[in-house]
Amino acid sequence: MKIVIATGIYPPAIGGPAQYAKELAEAFRGRGKEVRVLTYGLEKYLPTGVRHLWFFLRAFFAFASADLIIAFDTFSVGLPSVAAAKILGKKIIIRTGGDFLWEGFVERTGNLVLFRDFYRTCLYKLNAKEKIIFLLTKWTIRNASAIVFSTKWQKEIWREPYALVEMKCRVIENFYALPLNKPRSWLNEEKVFIAGTRNLKWKNIALLRRAFALAKARRPELVLDLETATYEKFQEKIRNAHAVILVSLGDISPNMILDAIRAGMTFILTRECGILDRVAEHAVLVDPKDEREIAEKILWLADEKNYREQLEKLASFKFSHSWNEISEEFLAVLEK
Repeated sequence: MKIVIATGIYPPAIGGPAQYAKELAEAFRGRGKEVRVLTYGLEKYLPTGVRHLWFFLRAFFAFASADLIIAFDTFSVGLPSVAAAKILGKKIIIRTGGDFLWEGFVERTGNLVLFRDFYRTCLYKLNAKEKIIFLLTKWTIRNASAIVFSTKWQKEIWREPYALVEMKCRVIENFYALPLNKPRSWLNEEKVFIAGTRNLKWKNIALLRRAFALAKARRPELVLDLETATYEKFQEKIRNAHAVILVSLGDISPNMILDAIRAGMTFILTRECGILDRVAEHAVLVDPKDEREIAEKILWLADEKNYREQLEKLASFKFSHSWNEISEEFLAVLEK
């Protein structure tokens, strides 16, 4: 079987989708499949439209001998990939990832609307470009062979605006590993909270900075680390930190939190998140719009007794979902 994975980013580029594409490709190869990864090259420097056309031409030739195509979003690579697959009569699975339309709207307008509220309250505020993206995304979803979500949460948010057809939709959860059984000593030195992420408005960094400043005024040893790094270096930063913190306005399946779980690291997490059904009882949850609550939770986790309690809760996390299982579930979608 020949599989083509279409993705906008791939290592050495950093980011969850890049790492996911790499691991999934390796899992398929471990099953004896022939895998090709088609990713952005020149497209990174081209304007919207021209970028899509160029990727379509590359995809058309790359897909010609494929038995299965998996595209890692609904617009940047998803749209041209579905167009090419449709002409060639190929089966294509779209894995949704994030929400390109909502993210772009928040970045353009500065309207810090929660992801779960966006389609109910803001569609009439879209500009011409965003309306075109919305319509093209609906076309992509309608013409894909199947749509794979990483969480039920996103699927339910998209159900009405994108007129989802239930029989075409599947949920394949992200990679989960059991926490490392690594004892942690209490340090009276700097307590570093890792929050490294892209500097985008929906990531809510400005409010996090303000909340952290409130907490730091009472506990000077607190340190907020907003720097990104390569995948391996970022994992090391997490392992050596005090905690991880994520307060975005809507994170569907945040890789930083899954990385924290694997490292046995405590974390503060936004309630606007698609993985709460898995991690809520092991997390310190916050309202991403409540600056004072976030500050108080940071201070709460800086307390030794509370910190140790959270470490014990995290150690009881028992769910795992391997890359081998994920690859098997993608192949099951093809069979159905």
